[in-house]
Amino acid sequence: MRKTPAKNRLSSRLRATCVAVAIAAVSGATLAGSPASAAAPTGTSQFRGVNWADPRDNFADDYLQLSGLSTTDTYAQTYAKASRIITAFRANLGANTVRLPINPYTVNGAYWKSYRAVIDAASAHGFKVIVSYWEGTGDKRDGYIDDEATFWPMWDTVVKTYKHDPRVYFEPMNEPHGYTDAQWADIAAKWLATYPSVLRDRVFVSGAGYNDHVTSVCADPRLKGTYLSLHHYGFWKSYATYDQWVSDLKERIGDCASRTVIDEFGAPMTTGLDYDKPAPDDNYVNFIQAETDTARELGMGSVYWPGLRTDDIYSMQKLVGDPSRPWLATTNQSGADRLAWAWGRGRPVQG
Repeated sequence: MRKTPAKNRLSSRLRATCVAVAIAAVSGATLAGSPASAAAPTGTSQFRGVNWADPRDNFADDYLQLSGLSTTDTYAQTYAKASRIITAFRANLGANTVRLPINPYTVNGAYWKSYRAVIDAASAHGFKVIVSYWEGTGDKRDGYIDDEATFWPMWDTVVKTYKHDPRVYFEPMNEPHGYTDAQWADIAAKWLATYPSVLRDRVFVSGAGYNDHVTSVCADPRLKGTYLSLHHYGFWKSYATYDQWVSDLKERIGDCASRTVIDEFGAPMTTGLDYDKPAPDDNYVNFIQAETDTARELGMGSVYWPGLRTDDIYSMQKLVGDPSRPWLATTNQSGADRLAWAWGRGRPVQG
């Protein structure tokens, strides 16, 4: 999740040009011949989930430390804590999916032995797990892959570890806004060509920009058979009506709803807003109601941002109890009600 777009640096533009040239060697016929054998997804409503995030918004130049966990914990300690948090996501919200960040520091470093426990615990509890690459912070927070020399070994490790676990899904990059639509499609196609043993329906290709539209990646035949991930936020507009938010979302999806999962969307949950009642003058209420109604209408899966992130007013859950045996409490029941509605349960907004 990004609060404000970062300015592209000149060196970043040059880096993007070099990337595009390098990728050209694996574009076109070679990628078209890679196994797009998996049938295109015919619906995504099976993904009912939340993001579990590092308090730093997942942008880090060191180990990722998900809220409620510690980088000094062993595999067993991490597994026990993660199991309780995953169980709480299901008990409190009815979730069956969790989206988790990865970065080269975490995967290529010593903490991977423990961080794996989060993925393992979620899968063991029957959750679908979306693992997504996040770039670094500071100057590296520019919408580009930070360092391909560490990016590809990271994915080598993750794919080797989880390619045989059908509950684990791979999202090559979160919010690739440094690249043009064409450049990003090339990188996504390169990822698929690099890992031909991964079925297409185990891959989430991010929408271009800030994951803010999927129409360009949807139209690329090299990416056939993959899921598409869309991000959508109320803070992108100072105000819009319910109908305007519905139109805005549908425009970003085009005719690709059957492949698309909204794997980030959110609004303030700790400020007392009531999302169960119409409030036409409130932008965020309009947004959440439009988002969840539209996801349900189109049969689209959704993954709320964030399910858990310490000190984030958008967080749907908060940590409670003994830190060694964490549990979660819901921060806004009306927000949870709208999630349930998007996921095919509950009641519509009551006028």
